[in-house]
Amino acid sequence: MTGTNDTDRPTDEAPAIDVEDLTFRYADGTTAVDDITFSIPEGEFFGFLGPNGAGKTTTIKILATLLEPTTGTVRVNGYDATEQRTAVRGSIGYMAQAVSVDEELTARENLRFACEAYGVPSEHRDDRIDELLALADLADVADRPAEQFSGGMKKRLDAATALVHDPELVFLDEPTTGLDPKARNRLWDYFRRINDQGTTVFLTTQYLEEADSLCDRLSVIKDGELVEDGSPESLKRRVGGQVLRVDLAGDESSVTAAADVARDCDVLDADSTVECGSGSVRVTTQRANEVGTELLVELRDAGHTVTGFDIEEATLDDVFLAIADEDVADLDADAEPAEASR
Repeated sequence: MTGTNDTDRPTDEAPAIDVEDLTFRYADGTTAVDDITFSIPEGEFFGFLGPNGAGKTTTIKILATLLEPTTGTVRVNGYDATEQRTAVRGSIGYMAQAVSVDEELTARENLRFACEAYGVPSEHRDDRIDELLALADLADVADRPAEQFSGGMKKRLDAATALVHDPELVFLDEPTTGLDPKARNRLWDYFRRINDQGTTVFLTTQYLEEADSLCDRLSVIKDGELVEDGSPESLKRRVGGQVLRVDLAGDESSVTAAADVARDCDVLDADSTVECGSGSVRVTTQRANEVGTELLVELRDAGHTVTGFDIEEATLDDVFLAIADEDVADLDADAEPAEASR
């Protein structure tokens, strides 16, 4: 029950999202999306990442039929996003960053209102509401007003309201922003269950650890262009390489000086990156095992005392630093640091 007319549904099997040569320019001439092409198969948990202003929000609005592309074609669940807007909207769910539940209503009443709004047949509503309450772990509090819920419970209820019409595809736009780690993890479990039941998920998030944990595949957009695509693991291997962590004696200025030595020496490749950490220098490189010893010699010869040394697998933070050429602290400012190795 997707809320669409099945007679209008394409007969050929189609990907959940199929975008070809998509460009969008605002009235002032600003190009927000620049000739991007990508496809998302049915059932995939897809992550769409990029710094602020990269074109993420514009792309989502086009996919959800809120904006028309300047050029290019967009098909969502087999429907043309320009010519068949009603069909697209009936086949998708959307969860925004801001919670939209009515706090004066109970969880059950919120879901019933959403069923009415999406046109879920009345004979199916009770079963669908009970199913979603169980899925969202809210069955025990179904008849309590939402104003009594924690932030995480409200988020799960909000996601459930976007799923009442059993959409084939759901957009999650930074869904866990502002939640504590425990509430965030429970929402992650909820999203995994949705995906396991066959729903295609399109996720944007500011938490790189979230994308790493949930997504089958990631695309990174920068300045309106897609610059990388692949599984989290493949991106970490291809772009992030490995991370040399060198622990140093001395204060912050000593660590900064050691980082300058690492950047200026001839040991590292041109595409290696060097960051200052708390009492350590972190070097992202494709040849960690080969250059590690040589770098230690360079630091020792420059008068720095090394107190520890380790080779870690790259995280998505490291990938973002390499791909987006941005300060990772800015990209993930509100998130807890990801584990250095998994």
